[in-house]
Amino acid sequence: MKPLQKVTIYDLAKELNTSASTVSRALQNHPRISEKMKKAVSELAEKMNYHPDPVAHHLRTGKGSVIGVIVPRIDRHFFASVIGGIESVAHAAGYSVLVSQSNERWEEEKNIVKTMLAKKIDGLAISLASETTDYKHFDAVISRGVPVVFFDRVPLDKRSSCVRIDNRTAAYNAVMHLIKQGCTRIVHLSGPQAISVYKDRQDGYVQALMDSDIRVDSSLIFENSITLATGEKAGEKILEMPVLPDAIFSAGDYSAMGVMHVLKKNGVKVPEDVAIVGFANEPFDSFVEPPLSSVDQVNKKMGETVAEVLLEEMSVDPENRKWVDKVLDSSLIIRESSIKKDNLSKKDI
Repeated sequence: MKPLQKVTIYDLAKELNTSASTVSRALQNHPRISEKMKKAVSELAEKMNYHPDPVAHHLRTGKGSVIGVIVPRIDRHFFASVIGGIESVAHAAGYSVLVSQSNERWEEEKNIVKTMLAKKIDGLAISLASETTDYKHFDAVISRGVPVVFFDRVPLDKRSSCVRIDNRTAAYNAVMHLIKQGCTRIVHLSGPQAISVYKDRQDGYVQALMDSDIRVDSSLIFENSITLATGEKAGEKILEMPVLPDAIFSAGDYSAMGVMHVLKKNGVKVPEDVAIVGFANEPFDSFVEPPLSSVDQVNKKMGETVAEVLLEEMSVDPENRKWVDKVLDSSLIIRESSIKKDNLSKKDI
């Protein structure tokens, strides 16, 4: 039996009475191609069972129709959901997604960036490692015309396009919720201040206290407390305080769960004695006892937006690109861990 002949962009172009270059641009969602032509090419490609040849594309353009994604840890629900959002948009546009994790290490992040650049990626999406304070390894990527979009953990100097939530406002609203419950002695489990998201969350915490005429007490701020283990250590230190706090705002859900575990194990009631709010809205939040209040970071939407920004920047020449700072709305998911029933406000139901 004679094998079926592979359909090419020249076959599509002949059917549509147009050029192969127009078909190629339409398949890559180029802004100069009309929506009518894009639709016609897409429908014909599906009808004729056309599949792009990545090797031919690489030889022709020097690129591989690949978007690189680097995350600090791939085992976190937040990053896994963001990756899912990126993939859904990228795959629809004909791009593959190459994912790697830095394991929170700057040196590893730097090496991954170098490797991805060697693989001729078309664009790079990255959330910075906790160790990263030097961003020079991105200069080589940008200088070669490869667009870079930072998400969630973005550089403090905003050197390229960014997609994030307003962490400062999200933290502010979370702390104000605790204050509305009658809490005045509020601990903050903070992350590394060199990372933008944790700095912004701590700034929001401080601002909420100041706006409520509550003194900011540095002894109530536990830095680098964003893991389960560091949350447990913070819980042990809290138990040694002469006066227990009446609330805890954590920069992450894992440390919130850790501190909750230690407090409950030692007879402290949550939320009656100490109310707790976390950050990230992890899947386990609804299953701990009591269910954990947390800030939702619109994970999937963030990933979709990252991919959309990358595709837009990839469609124009480097000199014509305009950096954007996309700030997405977040929301506080209020559950039982933060509701002091005697002080419950109708606004917080």
